[in-house]
Amino acid sequence: MKKILVIALLMVGTGLWAQDKNAKATLEVDGVCMMCKKRIEKASLQTKGVKSAVWNVDTHMLSLIFDERKTDLKTIQENVAAVGHDTHEIKATDEAYNSVHPCCKYRDEKVQDDHKNEGSGGGH
Repeated sequence: MKKILVIALLMVGTGLWAQDKNAKATLEVDGVCMMCKKRIEKASLQTKGVKSAVWNVDTHMLSLIFDERKTDLKTIQENVAAVGHDTHEIKATDEAYNSVHPCCKYRDEKVQDDHKNEGSGGGH
């Protein structure tokens, strides 16, 4: 019985040790402007364990540094989707998407075209 307990504790300990307190990841997140950038980064940073979140308007890539002991990519994506932005794996609900500013309606081709014409930063 002691051997089983020791083996179980070693397995749990190894699993915890494998988690990185400064894990790095990038996610694709839909958005079109600086207002989107602020909303995406804020939602990410409000996720417990996220230390850094930088979203690039041009590439739509969200660069993250987070503590895997406190959160995971799915949770971060859920929080970003909750404020209206789609990720590759999790789509924002219509209610969340409809709550974003009209200039941030990234699913609308006209809005996308307007932002392309303005340049990446847009005045938003």
